[in-house]
Amino acid sequence: MSIEVTNLSKVYGTQKAVNGISFAVKKGEIVGFLGPNGAGKSTTMKMITGYLTPDGGSAQVCGIDVATTPLETKKRIGYLPEANPLYFEMYVREYLDFIADLHQVADKKTRIEAVINTVGLTPESKKKIGQLSKGYKQRVGLAAALIHNPDVLILDEPTSGLDPNQIAEIRDVIKELGKEKTVLFSSHILQEVEAVCERVVIINKGIIVADDTLANLQKGTKESSTVVVQFKQAVTTTELHDLKSIDTLEIQAGNTIVITTAAADHVKKQLMEFSLRTNKEIIAIQTNAATSLEEVFRNLTQGTVKTN
Repeated sequence: MSIEVTNLSKVYGTQKAVNGISFAVKKGEIVGFLGPNGAGKSTTMKMITGYLTPDGGSAQVCGIDVATTPLETKKRIGYLPEANPLYFEMYVREYLDFIADLHQVADKKTRIEAVINTVGLTPESKKKIGQLSKGYKQRVGLAAALIHNPDVLILDEPTSGLDPNQIAEIRDVIKELGKEKTVLFSSHILQEVEAVCERVVIINKGIIVADDTLANLQKGTKESSTVVVQFKQAVTTTELHDLKSIDTLEIQAGNTIVITTAAADHVKKQLMEFSLRTNKEIIAIQTNAATSLEEVFRNLTQGTVKTN
């Protein structure tokens, strides 16, 4: 395994920021690490990279224990933290030269040109970092993480604050890097995770609540479907309390009801009967076989309104 986390814990005062979590990432995987603010994502990433010492458990990178041999693991990790630390008065190549020296990179001139090309920095590579846009500053941080050609990339919110064009460009860079390297990255932009990853790990309140492929998560734990029905008139959960075979029910704007169920046809039949019985007209009704990652994320980290 390129990354292996076992019973990892971190406590701040009385708060368990990370509570005995375990997961592994194989070589060549791009894995999305998701969770709401304060869930423990950044803390976990800092422990994997050796920037924080765990209070319990262990983290290994390429089979090497992070706590006992931190320098060896750092040689194998490229880390882009959420708060991308850069020296704004330095020129792009000057900064990358400085980082290359820290990593004792051989033939650093060739390597610098290679990473500049990889992350698409060439047009701005002669400027001072402080003169760059947010998107190009992120590329500099990514170039610095790549300068020593690590086996593993840990990227904490790599697209934070970027516009849609910049997000797409960074996404393409990550996908290309994932062909040769192991990538673990966090993001609040779930569409980006869906576009880049085949697998996600979701953490909530310091505990892993999901670790699976996107396809499996979107099927639902009970192979459930989503029934979306829009009524012409307003409908309340009380009126729908007799519905059977449903897992969750949520009322959204525009008199729209979203129901997860393992018996979609049965639920749709009940909704039609309800419509005839109450004269509540159905404008549209459809079944979605798989839920979106956003729905999965919300269900696992905050839940939805449940009936009977």
